[in-house]
Amino acid sequence: MESHEAACFLNAAETDAHILITVFFEKREPVGPYRLTVPARRTLHVRFNNLTDPEPIPRDTPYASLIESDVPVVVQHTRLDSRQSANALLSTVAFPCNE
Repeated sequence: MESHEAACFLNAAETDAHILITVFFEKREPVGPYRLTVPARRTLHVRFNNLTDPEPIPRDTPYASLIESDVPVVVQHTRLDSRQSANALLSTVAFPCNE
């Protein structure tokens, strides 16, 4: 099993959610937006390792993400660390911010 970070998006609205993800780094400029659509009343699970457009997210590089949506969504962020024999898993719900 490969270490990864993932986001689970819940769109409980009656319309599709158009998601933009911008990834920020300590020592380089941000990359993005990565564009996703979550259909109305559905979920979408996305591994950050699989995001490639506009460019793959570099491995072994600390980052944070800004997730924006045109309709309210719930985002659960999960990290799986499989570098040791005992896997570590952590999960959190995203913090909403107002502009």
